[in-house]
Amino acid sequence: MKNFISASDVTNIQQLVDNALQYKLNPFLDGHLGKGKRIGLLFLNPSLRTRLSTQVAAANLGMEAIVFNVDKEGWALEFQEGAVMNGTTVEHIKDAAPVLGQYFDVLAIRTFPTLKNKEEDYSEMFIKQFIRFAGVPVVSLESATLHPLQSLTDIITIQESLKNFAAYKPKVVLTWAPHIKPLPQCVANSFAQWVNAWGGANFVITHPEGYELDDQFTNGATIVHDQAEALKNADFVYVKNWSSYEQYGQQLNTDLHWMLTNEKLALTNQAKVMHCLPVRRNIELSDEVLDGPNSLVTQQAGNRVWAAQAVLAEILNTLNQ
Repeated sequence: MKNFISASDVTNIQQLVDNALQYKLNPFLDGHLGKGKRIGLLFLNPSLRTRLSTQVAAANLGMEAIVFNVDKEGWALEFQEGAVMNGTTVEHIKDAAPVLGQYFDVLAIRTFPTLKNKEEDYSEMFIKQFIRFAGVPVVSLESATLHPLQSLTDIITIQESLKNFAAYKPKVVLTWAPHIKPLPQCVANSFAQWVNAWGGANFVITHPEGYELDDQFTNGATIVHDQAEALKNADFVYVKNWSSYEQYGQQLNTDLHWMLTNEKLALTNQAKVMHCLPVRRNIELSDEVLDGPNSLVTQQAGNRVWAAQAVLAEILNTLNQ
């Protein structure tokens, strides 16, 4: 593995999931794999689980991890080709990235969409410029359109929660949830992409009219606008808000009836409930669900370490060849 930006960078998702679960059983299995290697974690927006889990994963592999909050501690970066830098940006990515590539063996980048310009966000200009100019492997800690480490974590969590994984294809439902503000499509896009690529589930996406995601990520899923219908006999329910893709970045619906409750869970096959966190309690998910026996949210967040460790190990194996 050279870079980790999306599901297309992984040749065998199932093997990566299995590797992650092995690390969960034995965190220091490859404790010397990253000896003498350094990873730079660059954040252009806030993080809690992604930041800390990746640091822990790197340490488990013997790597040194250095965190840099680019948005608060660094110069304002320019990403546009041919820019006349007479505004607020101070340093061009062409100058910054190659230097960072000399300091680190691996760069991990977290960026965020503006939700103002769909074409610019979906071009993934920021992370692609790091890949172009850094000269070292790049790991996405979330980009403008995708969150691959989260999605790998989600597959890991689904698999380890299935008693008859080899013989049973679960029904997995991604359901839109209300929120107080418009959020990116990153997690929803990424979850859809990974579940479809994994091929280990009967996959349904449910949301109000107007919240259709980009077809490139949802092809292979069944789309249902009736949440109750979608939830019938579900084994896993993944709850997430996202803003409109077509009417880009807009919040078209704030209907609290889309919040998942125990009453709705009664329609399912005693489904396990997932959310990437942070979560707005009693807006996206009710307390009764989050604190109830069906919630996998804490387990899911804990698995972030093993997802990151499996990915970094793949990259280190490539570097060490």
